[in-house]
Order: sequence, then structure tokens, then C-alpha cells
Amino acid sequence: MRRLWFIFAQAVTISVAVLFVVQTLKPEWLERGSVAGAGGIVAIQEAPAGGEARRTVSFADAARRAVPAVVFVYTSQEVKSRHPFLNDPLFRHFFGDRFGDQTQRQSGLGSGVVVSADGYILTNNHVVEAADEIEVASSDGRKFKAKIVGSDPESDLAVLKIHADAKLPTITFAASDSLRVGDVVLAIGNPFGVGQTVTYGIVSALGRSNLGINTFENFIQTDAAINPGNSGGALVDSNGLLVGVNTAIYSQSGGSMGIGFAIPVSLARSVMEQIIKNGTVTRGWIGVEVQEISPELVESFRLPSNAGAMITGVMRSSPADKAGIRPGDVLLAVAGRPVKDAQSMLEVIAALTPGQAATFKIRRQGKELELAGTIGKRPKPVRE
Repeated sequence: MRRLWFIFAQAVTISVAVLFVVQTLKPEWLERGSVAGAGGIVAIQEAPAGGEARRTVSFADAARRAVPAVVFVYTSQEVKSRHPFLNDPLFRHFFGDRFGDQTQRQSGLGSGVVVSADGYILTNNHVVEAADEIEVASSDGRKFKAKIVGSDPESDLAVLKIHADAKLPTITFAASDSLRVGDVVLAIGNPFGVGQTVTYGIVSALGRSNLGINTFENFIQTDAAINPGNSGGALVDSNGLLVGVNTAIYSQSGGSMGIGFAIPVSLARSVMEQIIKNGTVTRGWIGVEVQEISPELVESFRLPSNAGAMITGVMRSSPADKAGIRPGDVLLAVAGRPVKDAQSMLEVIAALTPGQAATFKIRRQGKELELAGTIGKRPKPVRE
């Protein structure tokens, strides 16, 4: 019995000694994977205040630079509603005009971008179109009454003006050719009226056209979430510079599905400067109807390629008519600028100054001709 007690005492002594050595030299051996009992403290690891924590990928600086220049745009308008039975003679016989036309106000919501410290704001035309009253709220909570300086339905852009006591924070424009497919972009606006929101994505494509959204289309496509209320807001790059104006989404549900469109800063700036200077946008025009040259037309007309735009109609007494352009001609170039397709023809002619002399290069019956003419002024679109 004494022998067993002696062996036990030695084992305890050796264990205590080993525990003391480990606790002194390698305490982490005892802490790793251990959890204290009830009421104890769980051993966790924290990142240091600097070093690794500072290497976190973030676009906070870009957002902080751009967010103050993005505003909320609230609109309202009076809409007259008519009782559906007022056209029924029997209904009118008994009730007369008691249920006549009624007036109610409808409200709208969008976003805008402050482009100058003296109160000019760039937004979408569809945000403010037909509005009776427009109110702008800045990111710091200030509210202002706004008026429309001018609008351009064909590019879906408009410029507002507000009067502020203090200077407003403004957006900085990126270079017009700086954006690339794959670049990171942030969409800033007021989706569904929830408040200032920043979403993140990349540039999915450039130069999107033939979407049937606007007359003049050259959209940036992005997967940054754009929702109702974002219209007119800013699309900025990773430096917080404006690269586009959020305009439309492709959606079957009404919300973001990863396909959003923004007007590029090059087009937005050109339209904005004309509106601020003249109150309107002036574009060139020659008065023709065109269509894309399909493979079937190439074969039927024995054309060497599908480059150019097929003329299908010429307005009487228009610049094209006076220059001698006829239906069936293929327009290849205007004023020395090549015409790749029907959309590019629209853009090339629109960029020219009304009254400017120009040469039209066409293909007619297999021969290339040059006709002299004068660029006209594009008429304003008729409201539907």
C-alpha cells in the first residue's frame, strides 16, 4: 500500500511540474481550442488595429467623394380623372355632372447629380417630365424648390436649377474615354425612396444601342443594382468620378436583375452644356428614313458589305431631297464621317451644325457618288 501511495505522489509531482513548464513557456498550448465553463470567457483572436485591417478592399473613399453631390428629386403633378360611366347617357340622366372630372395629385421619385456649385442639377427627362412641382433634397437634409432649365427627351436628360444659400457639393466628371469593360462602378441614388444608397458592380458592356429606350442610345451596361428611384443618379468609378447617369433597367419583376443602363458622361455633358447655354439641344437633320442592311439586302442589292444605312424614304423639300438622295441609296458617309449602320448615321448627322455644308457619300446601283447638301435642324419630337 505504501508503494502505491509513493508512485501516486511521484506522478502528481511530475504532472504539476510539466504543467508549470508548459504554462510558463507555451501557454498557447493550453488556450488553443479550449472554451471555459459556464460563466467563463471564450478565447478569440482579434485583428490588430492597423496593418492587416487597413488592407481591406473598400470603395468608401469613392462613395464619400460622390455621395454628397447626389440629390433626391421629388415631383408632383395634377391629373384629371373621369368617372367611367360619364359617357353613358342613362347614367348622366340620373346623376348629371355630379360625378364629373376630378383632380388628384400624383407624385414621382428620382435622383439627380449636382454638376455646379451654383445649383445646376443633371437628371433624367422622364423623372421631371410633365411635373408641376419639383423639390430637391440634398444628402445633408436640405430641401429646395427646383425649376426645369431645359430637357432633351431624345436622350432622356434634363437640367434643373435650384437656389441655395451655401455652395453645394458637386460631382467631378471622369474623362469621356476612361471607362473599360470590367471596371468597378458604384450606382448612387434613392431606390424605392428608402434613402441614399450605394450599390456595387462592374461595367458589363459599352455602347449598347438599338434597345428602344431613347432615340440616341450609347448606353453603359452594368450589373450594379439600379432600381426605381435611381433614375437620374450617378454612376461613378472607383475614384468617385462621374462616368454615367443611371437611366433604365431590364427587369421582369420591376426590380434589379443585374442589367442596368446609364447614359455615358460624354453624351450627358454635351447635352447638359447645350441646355445650360441655350435652354435646348440643337441637332443636325437631313430628313430621311433608314433601315439596317441585313444579309438578305446585301444579297438582293449585290452590295459588297453591310456597311452604311439603306435609305427607305426621303421627306419632300428636306435637306436630303434637295441634295438628290433617293430611296434605295446606301448612305456611306456624311461630311467625311463614315456611316457604319442606321444608328451611327443618326448620331453622325445629329452631331453636325444646322446650316453646315456637307458632302453625302452614297452607293447607287453599284456606283459610289458624292452629293453636296446642307445640314438642317432636327425638329422637336412630338409628344404622344
